[in-house]
Amino acid sequence: MKKTIRAVGHGITLFLLSLVQLLCLTLVLVAVCLIPLGVGLYLTPPLIRRHRAFADRARLLAHDWSGVTVSRPYLPEPVYRPGLLGQAERCRFLLADKATHRDLLWGFADPVVGGFFGLMAFALPVYGLEGILMPAIFGAFRDVGFEDWYTIIHVHDGQPEAAWWCVPLGVLLLLLGLWAAPRFVRAHGLWTRSLLGPADAEALARRVNELTRTRAETIDASAAELRRIERDLHDGAQARLVAMGMTLGAVEQLIEKDPDKARLLLAETRATSVKALNELRDLVRGIHPPVLADRGLSDAVRALSLDSGLDVEVSGTLPRLEPPLESAAYFAVSEVLANAAKHSGARRVWIDLRLEDGTLRIGVTDDGVGGASVEAGSGLRGIERRLAAFDGVLALSSPPGGPTIVTLEIPCAR
Repeated sequence: MKKTIRAVGHGITLFLLSLVQLLCLTLVLVAVCLIPLGVGLYLTPPLIRRHRAFADRARLLAHDWSGVTVSRPYLPEPVYRPGLLGQAERCRFLLADKATHRDLLWGFADPVVGGFFGLMAFALPVYGLEGILMPAIFGAFRDVGFEDWYTIIHVHDGQPEAAWWCVPLGVLLLLLGLWAAPRFVRAHGLWTRSLLGPADAEALARRVNELTRTRAETIDASAAELRRIERDLHDGAQARLVAMGMTLGAVEQLIEKDPDKARLLLAETRATSVKALNELRDLVRGIHPPVLADRGLSDAVRALSLDSGLDVEVSGTLPRLEPPLESAAYFAVSEVLANAAKHSGARRVWIDLRLEDGTLRIGVTDDGVGGASVEAGSGLRGIERRLAAFDGVLALSSPPGGPTIVTLEIPCAR
């Protein structure tokens, strides 16, 4: 019953929102008409984005209220030139996007079609309630000559018993309205998906664009990782091994002339070899931690939490997944923990590991000061690039004052 009553409220909300977005659509059309005068070049892009915000809101409500998932169809915008030419390019790109055309069509039609579904979800139960209350309404206004039609029943002073005939009909309409309200709201969600969801060609174009972008970012990230490994080898283990070779050469010359000095150099060489071995182990651990290969992601994250220096609580256990996916998730969690230790001022961190419906979900929450942003630094952006290679996403919630919640989702097939 609570869900049904909520659907009635959702119906009137959807109807009112359709009227508000019609105003935004009108402003968009006015701005487009002003493009030949130059003013529209600067008005059109922000108004189209505002209209897209209304469309995004409709997609979100379709998901939350109707259970209908509507994917966002917009292609990423290119880099524009500065100045007037850049504004012209921006207008041309936005107006040529087929998703914009579908948005504008939705803006025209939704106040009629979508508004009908939303209004019916609200009006039918209310109309039934009016029939139930008709005797009271008639009694209150009888002295002023009350006369009304309730469906096919004429209620007037000459036939007062007709007000009571409205009661059973009102009960029937109320029950029908309560039964139909969630279905009208779902019909509104399906209508929204039919216009605001991506067409097959648009979805394919967006997918190709996304794959091209993630491939380029993955190649760049791999090249940067190789450069890091090369730099660490050159500046660390390689330099120590060269020093060991030079020291052993000196030992070779001193072993007969000055055995005591040779023994000191050998001890120094042994200490250098230990440092070189530790650096190589750290380097290998940075490429693919042994605990990850041996025991899987759950134990690797728990081992990582013990070395983080924070009070970390890990919940959930995962089965073994594909090694590349485990590696990507492990280093993503490692980067999030490093950010929490360096920038958030957090003392406690909670990590939740789940595998639901073929999707790996990792939530990392800290009690720090908040204010984190993907745009503010390269760490979270790097995680996005790493996850994008697996069609994964990163969601961030970090209001000022905290807490910071980072959610990683990676689709996986076992």
